[in-house]
Amino acid sequence: MTTTTQRLLDLAAAAPASPDEDLVLLLREASKLYQQGFADLRDTVAPRFAGLSGGDLVATATAAGMPCDAFQDRGELVLLLALAEWEMTPAALAYAEMAEDAARRGVCLIPEE
Repeated sequence: MTTTTQRLLDLAAAAPASPDEDLVLLLREASKLYQQGFADLRDTVAPRFAGLSGGDLVATATAAGMPCDAFQDRGELVLLLALAEWEMTPAALAYAEMAEDAARRGVCLIPEE
């Protein structure tokens, strides 16, 4: 069984040699996997921060490089912490590189108006 991370890495590896039409399909699949991977990580991160106060969550998010303030609710702060962690995973890094390379080729998921 292929994991989310492995599939994203496979898609990112295939992207540079893909024609633009196929690249859009690869990006679409990769985007769904990126969102799924982030949601999965968010669900595992939340319990780790359950015992922290709001102030401690703000301090932790700030230390992780995520802009935040004391007026954000607990859920938003945990989401920021999960995002900071997710963005450093091989899957998220591969997706970001894939999307950047596609953008340089003029290919993206958002249609031009």
